[in-house]
Amino acid sequence: MVKYTCPMHPQVLKDQPGKCPLCGMALVAVGAPSASHEHGAAHDQAARASHDHTQGGFNKHAGHHTGDFLQRFWVSLVITLPILLLSHMIQQWLGFSIAFPGDKYVLLALGTVIYIYGGLPFLKGMGGEIKAKAIGMMTLVAIAISVAFIYSVAVVFGLQGMDFFWELATLIDIMLLGHWLEMRSQMAASRALQSLVALLPNDVTVERNGQAIKIKLEDLQSGETVIIKPGDKIPADGLVTEGISYINESMLTGESLPAKKEKDSKVIAGSINGDGALKVKVTAVGKDSYLNRVIGLVQEAQATKSNTQNLADKVAKWLTFIAIGIGVATFIYWFASTGDTAFALERMVTVMVTACPHALGVAIPLVVAISTTLSATNGLLIRNRSAFEATRNVSTVIFDKTGTLTKGSHMVEKVIPLASGYNADELIQYAAAVQQNSEHHIAKGIMATLKERGLALWKSENFSYMQGVGVKATVNGKDVIAVGKNYFSQHQLSLPDIPKEINQESETVTFLLIEDKVVGIITLADSIREGSGQAVEELKKMNIKSFLLTGDNEKIAAAVAGKLGMDGFLANVLPHNKQEKVKELQAKGETVAMTGDGVNDAPALAQADVGIAVGSGTDVAAETADIILVDSDPRDVVKLIVFAKSTYKKMVQNLVWAIGYNVIAIPLAAGVLYPKFILSPAMGAVLMSVSTVVVAINASFLRIKK
Repeated sequence: MVKYTCPMHPQVLKDQPGKCPLCGMALVAVGAPSASHEHGAAHDQAARASHDHTQGGFNKHAGHHTGDFLQRFWVSLVITLPILLLSHMIQQWLGFSIAFPGDKYVLLALGTVIYIYGGLPFLKGMGGEIKAKAIGMMTLVAIAISVAFIYSVAVVFGLQGMDFFWELATLIDIMLLGHWLEMRSQMAASRALQSLVALLPNDVTVERNGQAIKIKLEDLQSGETVIIKPGDKIPADGLVTEGISYINESMLTGESLPAKKEKDSKVIAGSINGDGALKVKVTAVGKDSYLNRVIGLVQEAQATKSNTQNLADKVAKWLTFIAIGIGVATFIYWFASTGDTAFALERMVTVMVTACPHALGVAIPLVVAISTTLSATNGLLIRNRSAFEATRNVSTVIFDKTGTLTKGSHMVEKVIPLASGYNADELIQYAAAVQQNSEHHIAKGIMATLKERGLALWKSENFSYMQGVGVKATVNGKDVIAVGKNYFSQHQLSLPDIPKEINQESETVTFLLIEDKVVGIITLADSIREGSGQAVEELKKMNIKSFLLTGDNEKIAAAVAGKLGMDGFLANVLPHNKQEKVKELQAKGETVAMTGDGVNDAPALAQADVGIAVGSGTDVAAETADIILVDSDPRDVVKLIVFAKSTYKKMVQNLVWAIGYNVIAIPLAAGVLYPKFILSPAMGAVLMSVSTVVVAINASFLRIKK
């Protein structure tokens, strides 16, 4: 769902458009809604049409508000010029004189216009903050310009002193420009990910009634076959049905090398085809597409405040009260010691403007916006900001074996009949029949062998999945069970003898039972994934322990863990026991990151300090995971931890800068170095804006190391 936020108060986040409760400004859309949001449920597609429609609305809204500040800045700047020329202080500094009857009233009129027109966003903001009991930076600015304006009006009508009109005008100019720069930075970070949808083509070639025809992308339906020519952009998520090619997915997954795609391979909308021609069956369009799901996840992550951001909000709130308190105290001190009301007011206004916690307000949200966008375009999808922040403290990483550290593409190694009346082909047929409704890697391996041998797939009935044990069904009127060793221990049965030719350190053993009698053994072997060893090695360099977690037996677990140089392994672990293993490590004081496929590892992912769904591919809906890694590369876990550390470092740097700036600037604004040095209100506003720009630039240097 699209979210709406206030350009001036990013903490305000609503599901519906409206006005900010703090300042009254219209809320701005911060993400592309799904196709259904824009067009109802008439079509499931419209990734492009919905995007264009949304982007138009987004830019219109964003342009209106960011443009509104820029327009107010230019108008105020034009009004500022005659105010400067008519101000006696400026005339004295530059050595010229402009005077005519009623000039002070012209100055008053111009000052009033700039106060009302240029200062309106801040005055509204103050009203909203007071109403919401959330005093903040808008209140500080509004008080400062109001005090300057009211005092200047009083001077025009007879109060002894020097008016503040030129300071008021330059102050408002700089504040408007500073807000515009801040909003522009935040909008740019939020829009970066949505620009991915622009990768989609306008037209697509589909196969209908045996003919290739070109249609608009918004007319594409799920289930249709798309023809992808060399160099074409992939228009929708799908499965390759024909052809071989290498596809560039770097803009979606961060993987620089093109990925080989052949029959049954998944492709993602927005990636770019290489030299081969492909036919792709569309599986997801519109709101169900990978791109729209990623945008949704990023919106959620950006809307979630981390512990560091909550700290920044608290500091900004207290800084506001401190600034008001110091401002009032500064006025009292200088008025009491000098008797100069104008000078005392100038010091108070300077303190309030200089102390505006703009930099604090931008310090964390901007890093959040950039980090979530940057991570998503590198295949790291952050669903939980707090968990991502906790990733920097991870001391132990638990890797699920199959599909994470290993390829998960188990292939049948041996088929051994153990009962008369059954040959190897029949065992494969029975096993395939009972496994055909399963998505497990063992089932895929057996189905692949059935296809290779050209054997018929028998029908099965009453299919049932036994979690962590195996599957069962009725085949040819017989009760057939395909299970691992856990089945026998669970039912207090003796484990059948395993032939010596089976290497239990590298082969997974599946027992086939027909009518409760063991009739054969089928073994499958898996291979260690490229990058697994490097991932474990990198974790060791970071003093992070790694453990292997698997339902396989100890020999297989020990072989894989030993080959990779891991710190240990947990074998024969059923899905419901994985959570307990995580708890045991946490009880020892470890901060645990659990990696798994997001399905049978759900309890463990939820229990871990950081739950990482690895190998989810385009399925980004792993509800129990805090972070989703699009690729199945275990090195991405290392990349994630390093990125979490660098992100936190940027947050701390910004906080230190924002707070440190105020520690130095506020005393200067109060006049501690007077008469050797004095900070004007306009210069105070410049310094405040510069501190915000420094924070924004520092956040933009955030990068993901490849």
